[in-house]
Amino acid sequence: MKKLINDVSAVVPEMLDGLAALNPGLSLLQGGTIIVRADCEAAAKRGEVALISGGGAGHEPAHAGYVGPGMLSAAVSGEVFTSPSTDAVLDAIRAVAGPAGVLLIVKNYTGDRFNFGLAAEIARAEGIAVEMVIVADDVALSANGEHAGRRGLAGTVLVHKIAGAAAAEGRPLDEVAQAAREAAAMLGTMGVALTPCTVPAAGKAGFELADDEIEWGLGIHGEPGIERGALEPADAIVARLLTRIVDDLALPADARVALLVNNLGGTPQSELSIVAAAALQFLAARSIKVERAWAGTFLSALEMAGVSLTLLRLDDRRLAWLDAAAHTSAWPALSGRVAQAYVKDAPVAPVDTSGARLARGSALRQVIEAVCARLIEAEAVLTEMDQRVGDGDLGISLARGARGILHELDTYPAETAPGAVLRAMSATVRRVVGGTSGPLYAVMLLRAGSVLDQASGPAAKRWAQAFSAGVTALMELGGAHPGDRTMVDALLPAVDALQAALAQSADADVDAHAALQSAVDAAVAGAEQTASMSPRLGRSSYVGKRALGFADPGAHAVGLWLAAIRVALPR
Repeated sequence: MKKLINDVSAVVPEMLDGLAALNPGLSLLQGGTIIVRADCEAAAKRGEVALISGGGAGHEPAHAGYVGPGMLSAAVSGEVFTSPSTDAVLDAIRAVAGPAGVLLIVKNYTGDRFNFGLAAEIARAEGIAVEMVIVADDVALSANGEHAGRRGLAGTVLVHKIAGAAAAEGRPLDEVAQAAREAAAMLGTMGVALTPCTVPAAGKAGFELADDEIEWGLGIHGEPGIERGALEPADAIVARLLTRIVDDLALPADARVALLVNNLGGTPQSELSIVAAAALQFLAARSIKVERAWAGTFLSALEMAGVSLTLLRLDDRRLAWLDAAAHTSAWPALSGRVAQAYVKDAPVAPVDTSGARLARGSALRQVIEAVCARLIEAEAVLTEMDQRVGDGDLGISLARGARGILHELDTYPAETAPGAVLRAMSATVRRVVGGTSGPLYAVMLLRAGSVLDQASGPAAKRWAQAFSAGVTALMELGGAHPGDRTMVDALLPAVDALQAALAQSADADVDAHAALQSAVDAAVAGAEQTASMSPRLGRSSYVGKRALGFADPGAHAVGLWLAAIRVALPR
């Protein structure tokens, strides 16, 4: 188990210490497990109903992240995935209760219901007006199945928001409780996990998943779901989750909803955005109107990778409460409004449609196709090499560039204008390949194309001049020199070997294949030598001596595509 903690027994109080320290609007009650609004006394004097929620830790930013004006008055935390004690809940009630009373918002887990329920009973006996609302939004479980009831999941956060807005308006306890109950009844949530999570006290994951497996319909306490299945594309996962929710809520085609895309803990924002886009498209195809939508980490299960999707059916009043101001550390600042036309066409550079195109079967096209095929074939090898010494994207980048070139080959000029072909390849590469490799290969092709137009003499020597000029341009842009452990350590030896071999021949075109083989051999040798070089530039410079013993993948790639040229070049 690897976690940034000090002592397993101190995880919760130390976590809440940090949260309170970073949020002046919050206070930590003595004992270290209850967060309250710093202005809770003033809110009580104004006649606001106090809202309390909570449960086990490990769901951050829930629940303390929603304490603040417009949402919760207090949050009570138990140990990780463990309900807080009755007395802790009772302490929170006593701390924030005012004349308007207290509403407890409780997720439907047995321990939470018992401890919050008993605390409410004791508080009522002390003369405090207390209501309790149970949230059970988990549609993965049947409504009347043989289980402890549907679990409370991420949809609970939306109940916090609606009840908090109603309380901030000064509504009485029965109306705030009714708003919360109605919202809870209009909620549906279902999740899918890509990985388990590890409870600090347990020291190991609660279940195991193979690399190609996912867990459907799980709760938020690291427990397995209702079904295990094969990993599917995001669109398919979203469709299954939303179909279950839409059917459970019996949403008609004209329904108005809020969408919550919730990170279970370890999901990158990029994947949340992919899921959000898929969800919006799914709902639009069914004419369900998404009036508000958010994607982020709202209620997690420690570091579990996965998502849950929540739909809340809206009317004008619930929509207004979602839009009401709230000042907490976790509720998103974005309004949640969904762009009606969020995809725009990017500007496209003008394309010259005049003149002949690069013919299928032409010698130059065959060489280009061979190079692209080799780079696509080598994607996995180059990626693995780059993962050892860099950021692991080289194979992906070069393969993406190769696929882009193949896709646009039919638009390139004819073989009779080879310089224009290289410049067209440069345009493709700079458009589809980012990172470091994209601009370096683009500038090499661009300069080579320009020099090729002006060069004279036998074809092999003209191409050698263009190659040399392209490598010079690459070095000028990238700043690398021989010995820096970059692709230059393969490119420059290849240029020198090619020109030397051609200079020794009276008829350069006849010996082009032999000269190219010399270039390939020099590039391969140069790439191998990078394994013993201390990195000064490029991807390996960030890992320092840890790169020693491994050849630079960019230099290795040079030998691959040069060899592909030699094999494909007609004799």
